[in-house]
Amino acid sequence: MEDINAYNIAVLLPCHNEALTIADTVKAFKAVLPNSKIYVYDNNSNDSTAEIAKQHGAIIGFEPNQGKGNVVRRMFADIEADLYVLADGDNTCDASKANEMIVKLLSLRLDVVVGSRLLNKNNEIIYRRGHYFGNKLFSSIVSIFFGRNFTDILSGYRVFSRRFVKSFPAKSRKFDIESELTIHALEQRLPMAEIYTYNSIRPEGSSSKLRTYNDGIHILWRIIVLLKIIRPMLFFSTIGVIFALISIGIFLPVLITFFQTDLIPRLPTAILSTGIMLVAISCFVCGIILDNVSESRKEINRLFYLSLPYLNSNKEHK
Repeated sequence: MEDINAYNIAVLLPCHNEALTIADTVKAFKAVLPNSKIYVYDNNSNDSTAEIAKQHGAIIGFEPNQGKGNVVRRMFADIEADLYVLADGDNTCDASKANEMIVKLLSLRLDVVVGSRLLNKNNEIIYRRGHYFGNKLFSSIVSIFFGRNFTDILSGYRVFSRRFVKSFPAKSRKFDIESELTIHALEQRLPMAEIYTYNSIRPEGSSSKLRTYNDGIHILWRIIVLLKIIRPMLFFSTIGVIFALISIGIFLPVLITFFQTDLIPRLPTAILSTGIMLVAISCFVCGIILDNVSESRKEINRLFYLSLPYLNSNKEHK
């Protein structure tokens, strides 16, 4: 069993209008991790989130750029620690699992442990059906294109090593940050695991900041962008195949007519088909070129990751 008290642990709570829940959230993590530092970064709240968090012993920071991704990016840059616990400030994450998640990360020398929180303590789905379906859909998409079947890629409850946090090139601005965290770990083939946790229902009067369709589009777009960056050959080849099939579909009737009559009566159609086929070929060429660029980028990211200590150098095990 690891003695987690020997490590500098930071609990990161990005918040926007969480005055009703932040006190209970801070107290819950303080009870489980009494030697940790609780950081609450306020993201343009118009209530007393920051004041309440400070009264309960949290360290307060502010991020003016709206969006959870912007807050996480700022927290990762500002905060120095050995281990990082990222959670939500709405008191829905199961703080009692934090010790288990940290011990698993340390004992197996992992970089990421994800708290999968699809069910409550009665094994019931507590999300709106649209959110539950979207989570399962995006988890399946990520599994198909990037590997490893996570049950909850959108979980905001995670534990990270210092090496992961300081080598993570955060680009997301909103709720797509969780999908970016997952895909980055999968791309780099980092050691990671999941632990099932229970999720609580928000208290009455507290509302979710997640907007089903708007944020769902942002998450899907982030996955597509990362697919283009990480697996350009697959991305552009797929587009190339689509254009090639369109070109063949347009040109086939012209070709049949030519064999029957030795004439090309629809010359503009033949030219259009040829143009579309050239686009398809260009997509394949782009995929080949960008795949080499992507491999170089992966190597650079990997080397930078390896240059960082797993924890602070004075905390490394002998």
